[in-house]
Amino acid sequence: MRERINNQIRASEVRVISNEGVNLGVLSIKEALAQATALGLDLIEVSPNVNPPIVKIADFGKYQYEQNKKLKKAKAGAKTTETKTIQIKIGTGENDLALKARRASEWLIEGNRIKVELFLPGRSKYMPEPFLKERIYRVLHLITENYKIAEDYKKGPKGPTITIEKEK
Repeated sequence: MRERINNQIRASEVRVISNEGVNLGVLSIKEALAQATALGLDLIEVSPNVNPPIVKIADFGKYQYEQNKKLKKAKAGAKTTETKTIQIKIGTGENDLALKARRASEWLIEGNRIKVELFLPGRSKYMPEPFLKERIYRVLHLITENYKIAEDYKKGPKGPTITIEKEK
């Protein structure tokens, strides 16, 4: 017969959930362990951060298998979004900006996030803030898809950036 209990349980009482998912109430750790031993199952700490901690009487191997199965299912359902970067400079022409905005619109349709980065070489890093913001917003006005600003204007090591994503 196996007995497993997380030796980090500091409380003297725990809330016990049976093998079928029925709440058995608040019991002492010894009583809960005795019930698990009588059933030939393990005592597994499920939620240690609540008061009293929650433990479950179940087969530990089966419990681990179910947790891994849930985790794999959640990972399979999660959609990964990629962050694409558009880099512009202060002197980038209107046609080039339109081209980059068209590419950004395509990426937004695909569901990607876009980081618009204003590259500032040398002394141009010391230009006035309103001027730099206006240069970034020039590109944003040319994007045809609906978007929302995920991360607002902030200074980065290469220059200011704004991150946008598709509006849902």
